[in-house]
Amino acid sequence: MKIDKQTKNDVVILRLSGDLTGGPDATLFHDTIKQIIADGHKKVLADLGRVMIVNSTGLGILIAGLTSMKNAGGILKLLNVSKRVESLLMVTKLILIFDVFENENEAMASFS
Repeated sequence: MKIDKQTKNDVVILRLSGDLTGGPDATLFHDTIKQIIADGHKKVLADLGRVMIVNSTGLGILIAGLTSMKNAGGILKLLNVSKRVESLLMVTKLILIFDVFENENEAMASFS
């Protein structure tokens, strides 16, 4: 997995690409979230538009990121979730926990 980080206004956008399946991906995502928190940012938008595969460990990585952000007084939202990943979120009821958006402008506006 690769993560490109961009900041728009006060929102950090993480553009993930590749597979979100655990191992080094977990460390990379967790370290990225820790750095965002250390830098004082409270709003993160994870763009999953270029993520091909997410397994149960990958879902755990996203949950850990959300938990870390919430514990630091912030929020993590999801953008461009594929139909397959959306199905996983629905089956696991995580769709009730994550704010999921199809449009970046709507996602950015939701942070206001």
